Amino acid sequence: MKDGDKPVILPGVRALAAHGFTIVATGGTADYLAAHGVAVERVNKVAQGRPHIVDRIKDGGIDLIFNTTEGWQSLKDSSPIRGSALALKIPYFTTAPASVEAALAIVALSTRSLEVRPLQSYYSHSHT
Repeated sequence: MKDGDKPVILPGVRALAAHGFTIVATGGTADYLAAHGVAVERVNKVAQGRPHIVDRIKDGGIDLIFNTTEGWQSLKDSSPIRGSALALKIPYFTTAPASVEAALAIVALSTRSLEVRPLQSYYSHSHT
């Protein structure tokens, strides 16, 4: 996760942790989250050797991915993560705001059910 996004995603990660999610992060993100009171399990980046984050994804140990990048090398390094997420149909968010909104939506849905209504029900008033 790029450094500037870490403070942005913190509330979403805290919300997920409070609702029973195990937080897994690499290097600097793991350090940042731990320093801010989030219980986090550290995992290697792919370049750091096995077992690494892609191994965890392929083993079924990851259910949701927040991965923001900055710069060409970071984007290139995240390619195996994106590929694994796509192949295994794991939700994958590449911006901090989308990550936070996804986290808050997951938390909201754990406390109440989703109500589905047809669009027409919003316009059922007779206009004469």
